[in-house]
Amino acid sequence: MTAARTTPSAHTPQPGQTGQPGHMAELGLRERKKLKTRIAIREATYRLIEEQGYDATTVEQIAEAAEVSASTVFRYFPTKEDIVLTDEYDPLLEDELRARPADEPIMESLRHVLRRAVVVGFTEEPEVSRLRTRLMVEVPAVRSRMMESMSVTGRMLCRVIAERTGRDAADLEVRVFSMGLIGALTETSAYWAEHGHKDDLGDLVDRTLTTLTTGFASGQG
Repeated sequence: MTAARTTPSAHTPQPGQTGQPGHMAELGLRERKKLKTRIAIREATYRLIEEQGYDATTVEQIAEAAEVSASTVFRYFPTKEDIVLTDEYDPLLEDELRARPADEPIMESLRHVLRRAVVVGFTEEPEVSRLRTRLMVEVPAVRSRMMESMSVTGRMLCRVIAERTGRDAADLEVRVFSMGLIGALTETSAYWAEHGHKDDLGDLVDRTLTTLTTGFASGQG
């Protein structure tokens, strides 16, 4: 989910928190340098977009602001859209789901993990969360790239759900459920942005999961 991709673990550096020695010490020197570069590129991108808009912001400007070369930017992020959308935490969502009790209904596991992700993600980076979802609504290229990114998350969900249910990840039902959830969460992010980020995102996620669980009733909402 764009606005709340996953829940960072206690040992994972947060974007913009490069001064946390306890976190950074967990990584080797090479990894720390790479992470700092990624963070610098992201922060420069967010700042420039806020100042002059998405379309007016070029990779060359981002590179200059981040004090790296344009080729370095492309080495870390294949497209400008990837700078906005990519984070370090996707693998953690899979870990969080696998850490839930094996006998817990999968929808309850998802509710717990996604709700926690929303709270942590928005608390740590509220402006980034708003910017990402606003761009998703306003910029077709960002929305298109986000859909590609979320399809990767959907395939991950297929694996976890298959393990929890004893099904094959390629089964139609598993794929429909997983990708249906991804589509629902994408629309939740869009709804949040289209309504000026006034709603509590965690409550919107709860409503989304409830709709998927109980179905849609005419006249409600």
